[in-house]
Amino acid sequence: MAPLLLPMAAAFLLLLLPVILSATVVDDLRNLRPPPDFNSTITGNCLRNPSLRYCGNSRPLGGLDEIFKFTVVASHLCNESRNPNCVESFDKIDLRGRPKIAPLYLSFDFFWKYCPLSIQSIDFSNNSLRGEFPTGVLACAQVRALDFSHNELSGDFPVEMLASLVNLTVLNLSYNHFSECKLSESLVFRRFNSSNFVHSGLIPNKQSFAVKAMFLMIGLPLMVILLVGFMAMLCFRRRNLSLESRQPRHHFTTSMLKVATSGFSRENLEGKSDGVDIYRGILRDGTQARIEIYWSDISTESMRKFVEECEVLVQLHHKNLVRVFGWCNDREMRAIVMEWTDGESLEIWLTERAPQLKHRLTVLVGVMEGMCYLHELWPQVGYDLRTSSIILSRNLEPLISRFEFDSRNSISKNKHKFGVLLLEMITDIGKMGDIEGGEAGFIEYIRMNFPANLQNLLDERIMIGSATIEQARQVIEIGLACIDHSANEQLKMDWIRLILLRIYRACHANGSPNHGRFSGDRDKRHKHGQ
Repeated sequence: MAPLLLPMAAAFLLLLLPVILSATVVDDLRNLRPPPDFNSTITGNCLRNPSLRYCGNSRPLGGLDEIFKFTVVASHLCNESRNPNCVESFDKIDLRGRPKIAPLYLSFDFFWKYCPLSIQSIDFSNNSLRGEFPTGVLACAQVRALDFSHNELSGDFPVEMLASLVNLTVLNLSYNHFSECKLSESLVFRRFNSSNFVHSGLIPNKQSFAVKAMFLMIGLPLMVILLVGFMAMLCFRRRNLSLESRQPRHHFTTSMLKVATSGFSRENLEGKSDGVDIYRGILRDGTQARIEIYWSDISTESMRKFVEECEVLVQLHHKNLVRVFGWCNDREMRAIVMEWTDGESLEIWLTERAPQLKHRLTVLVGVMEGMCYLHELWPQVGYDLRTSSIILSRNLEPLISRFEFDSRNSISKNKHKFGVLLLEMITDIGKMGDIEGGEAGFIEYIRMNFPANLQNLLDERIMIGSATIEQARQVIEIGLACIDHSANEQLKMDWIRLILLRIYRACHANGSPNHGRFSGDRDKRHKHGQ
């Protein structure tokens, strides 16, 4: 076996050895320096044994500092591997089960570059090494045994570099995570014992190969068929989306409403009546919507009028009108899509909340503002002013939620509706007993008892005082004027609004300090485009 350095350097290493053994290899690499005659010693060694890896043409290759570091690491590695004679030479590197120092020695590329020719066996097994295989070790081309089993090595193994290790007879790479090599490359491993590649991941598994072949024969055609089917479905879906995109901005298709209501599920069904289902839905932009679906069949002409009416409704924008988002006029059904409001109806509010007069006037002024907006800009649009059809938002803003397109719609008719609403908001229908004749009987009863029996007409829950009674009297007076046909013709909408605002301000001026959330300058709120 070739000497580690050269016989002439043995005396130097004998002196160096106690120092090396008393310090770590890292400390020695940092602190030790080559002796003065190190250059001549290395040169002489190359002249006597040119086959040494740090020699070239009988001259040292590389820097002397690097060669010196190689000698320091070699001395440490020889002792760590428990070789019997570390002065002359050593034949094995054995760091199995040494996970704390094994990665360090593998990182010394300068050592593996000049790997001693005497090394015949290298063992780095059972060290939990990670990452790719350390190819620097393969510079020890004379090695006969190489063991890197029981580690966590991964990636591609450098199969092509094994060709230079002509003396290698034992190669153990079992229990690692290498990438499976090609079938042609796997032939290289036949010169070694197959048990040394157990669970290494390198050797192609015959059973796995059969499964892959079966997949290519059966699975691949099946996948192509599924892909073609998916592409056809995607094209059909894109066609539907294209059709939807060409629809007017406010037009909804049946498929869009199905998505919004989870397939018209029972959980989304909020109400049901003759021919009408009311759903709560969520539109594409996340907006909650009230979707009224009409299942009755109508003629083509009626459907055309339905669309024309909806085209008007989507243009209405006012804080006291429920917003209409759009409509659906597919073959299967027709529907109106409007904003969802979580508030309660005016009818429930009057019955269960017992609001004070000032709060009732706040609501009436809001309804009047919505009426003025429609009267001035959309006179063809009628509306329902029954207490069951007016919704109160969470901040008690009244919302007109029912619209009509009737040839009999007129300003006089709308003022009559508002007059009835005024009477219902102020009086106590409950203590009037059973009134025959419906709305007409109710109006006649008010006329018979006003103003003589005013206090018997008023709702006691509005906290009646002398000022309140006078304001309530004025509201009933306006209501009766709106209902009276001869007076109705003379009344202007702006005049009704002005008188109502004066009563509203007077009531709030006399009200308690806690009326703040309902008060304010209602003139400022009369903005039609809000």
